[in-house]
Amino acid sequence: MFEPLLSAPPAVQLHAFAALAALLVGPIALFRRRRDRLHRAVGYIWVLAMAVIIASSFSVFEIRLIGPFSPIHLLSVLSAYSLVSGLRAARRRDIATHMRIMRALYFWALGIAGLFTLLPGRIMAQVLFGEHQRAGFLVALAGAGGVLLWRARRRGGAAFWRG
Repeated sequence: MFEPLLSAPPAVQLHAFAALAALLVGPIALFRRRRDRLHRAVGYIWVLAMAVIIASSFSVFEIRLIGPFSPIHLLSVLSAYSLVSGLRAARRRDIATHMRIMRALYFWALGIAGLFTLLPGRIMAQVLFGEHQRAGFLVALAGAGGVLLWRARRRGGAAFWRG
């Protein structure tokens, strides 16, 4: 089951395991009502995981469209900028901006970019769906579409796109 990931290059493994960590601890840091020591501790873990994801992404070259790079590397640059901006907002005590940036980073960089890792032929598609990669991707795409529609309805249409 995990063979495609375990036989992948170390940079891909690091990238995947950091993404899994960020996916798991993110909701605790980002959506918990209380902003206490637990929020801060888990937030530091999440920021570290995001930094590892971003840094390791520049060593992953499975899709080569522009030399060794792909459009996903542009997302890595944007994610790095967003992570730094979110941390700066927290240091300024601009909590509303901090929350907006970090939640948008979780949604776009982990959620939407994560969906692309499920495309047939990619390592995570092989790990999660095995021989049924196309069906698995369609289920994941339908789930993502459901989340997008839910967010759009919940946030009143255009506000959804702001994260």
